[in-house]
Amino acid sequence: MKKVLDLEDFNERAKDVSDYLYFLRDLEQGNILLSKDGAISKIDSELDKSLKATGFLLLYNLIESTMRNAIQSIFDELSNKGVSFDELRLEIKKIILQNIKKNIQQSGVNDFLEQIESIFIDIIQSGFNRDDLFSGNVDAREIKIIARVYGFSATTDKDTRDGIDLLSIKKIEMI
Repeated sequence: MKKVLDLEDFNERAKDVSDYLYFLRDLEQGNILLSKDGAISKIDSELDKSLKATGFLLLYNLIESTMRNAIQSIFDELSNKGVSFDELRLEIKKIILQNIKKNIQQSGVNDFLEQIESIFIDIIQSGFNRDDLFSGNVDAREIKIIARVYGFSATTDKDTRDGIDLLSIKKIEMI
């Protein structure tokens, strides 16, 4: 995989921008003259504005691409090292969740779910606390409630008498 944040590429692009800005300075100071058909002419004010605007655009593009590549490098590094969502800084978590929300709005839930398979591992693990499930109150009624909440069937075999004995065991345990 190509490393996104390439210092050599940045230095080369920064040098190009710097060279262009030096060229503009020398042109403005008269150290570089324009010649057309052998006649030396002064730089037109409109051309001067365009050249300066181009310089600012080059500088802006360098800054923007550097920042984009830096942020991409952060996410690539997190991905390459297998960092889980729980380990991230709060700020990064917020950004990720905002991006997820935006992706869902743009592509729809079904398309989005197809794109992200492994994210559910972290979400499932962080969203489950086994200690919060029963706290010593397990009986048939509680199991039916939990089954309904979690979406599985609590229907039992007729021989279990619909869990009635579980209530008896619970009462004995309390004695």
